[in-house]
Amino acid sequence: MQFDQLKRRNFIAFLGGAAVWPLGARAQQPARPVTGYPEPGSPDARSGVFRILSGCLLLSGAMAMPAAAQNAPGVTDREIKIGQTMPYTGPGARFSASGVAEMAYMKMINDQGGINGRKINLISVDDGFMPWRTGNETRKLIEVEQVAFVFGSIGTTTQLSVSKYLNERKIPQLFIESGAYRWGHYKDTPYTMGGVRPSYRLGARLYARHTLKQKPNAKICILYEDNDWGRDYTDGVRDVLGDKYAATVREATYEFTDASIDRQIVELKATGCDALIAATVLQFAEQTIRKVRDLGWKPIFFMNNVSASVPIILEPAGLESSIGLLSSAYGKDPRDPAFENDPAMTDWRAWMRKYLPDADVRLPSYVNGYNSAATLVQVLKQAGSDLSRENIMRQAANLRELELPMLLPGIKVNTSPTDYYAVQQSQLMRFDGQRWVRFGDLVYDE
Repeated sequence: MQFDQLKRRNFIAFLGGAAVWPLGARAQQPARPVTGYPEPGSPDARSGVFRILSGCLLLSGAMAMPAAAQNAPGVTDREIKIGQTMPYTGPGARFSASGVAEMAYMKMINDQGGINGRKINLISVDDGFMPWRTGNETRKLIEVEQVAFVFGSIGTTTQLSVSKYLNERKIPQLFIESGAYRWGHYKDTPYTMGGVRPSYRLGARLYARHTLKQKPNAKICILYEDNDWGRDYTDGVRDVLGDKYAATVREATYEFTDASIDRQIVELKATGCDALIAATVLQFAEQTIRKVRDLGWKPIFFMNNVSASVPIILEPAGLESSIGLLSSAYGKDPRDPAFENDPAMTDWRAWMRKYLPDADVRLPSYVNGYNSAATLVQVLKQAGSDLSRENIMRQAANLRELELPMLLPGIKVNTSPTDYYAVQQSQLMRFDGQRWVRFGDLVYDE
């Protein structure tokens, strides 16, 4: 789909330029020839003066009126052009289903007539999950494709690489497919908003509190990638433990380029930890599950919800090895019997059959993409006829009690100019060898 959209680039760019051309043409029209001047004091002269004065008054009045909002680049009477980067190739390709879902959702919206008569043109390009490529592709989207804003792009590190560029130009960077806590720093990056999901830091708080309920004097180990994403987990546990953190927690880090994390897991087990929080993705999440099993280690074991996918992570790691694993949920799981007759789940399955008939419905990224796209559509509806970048960002920060059909019951989307965390509720879940089973209450956290 994205390649067909790219072919239309020059044609749409031509239309965008044509919209300005007639004004310039009129400004260069030659003045009408003057055949003579009326006599001073004559009726013609007096009427001419009146017309001049009237014109001046009208002009001054027009100058005093507030200027109409100018729509963002990429917005025409028929189209809203939006950009996105996704890891369709490379190590992050297994998570790119969210981008596929978002394009499919926009196809549904377009089939229904679009938003206020405008069709959505979502241009989703491959960045290979590499920050330098994210930078190059994002600049092309802004400077060549002339998109109105970017939406739903994946990755904490990759999106950090373009956040300054976008904010300096006041271009909205909306609903990043990342739960990094720093996306809520509205003063530092006022044009950037994180995903329609709880922050990783909130998840870490939930894991720490559950551990302490099970064992008040528990020692906690945290294995994390040495970047902003990974450090959200240490920060979240520190929020709970406060001054006790240093005496209670043992940390181990890894780099995304490392070949193995077996050594770190062996070292953590040797510390005698009662609980393990693994902020690991892709092959490292698989390695963590397998190594903990091979060591015969039986901690209270939490896997971050990014790596809670059954087909992507748990099946390769071994379903039996994953029994008892803990994580957190915020979206509906198509495999959960509780939603077998849920109307929203029925609608989602019908949408999948129509727009993504060959997709694996077990992948949580399809649910995430569906929720994110629905949130963006709400923002654009609220924006109405003012599709300036300023108003689009204003509406993104003005979502009130928004219920999305594929969020867990009771979870609602709320944002404000001083609160960029769209979702702040989640629930614990445990893997039973076949599927995730939710338990406990829905937890709200600031």
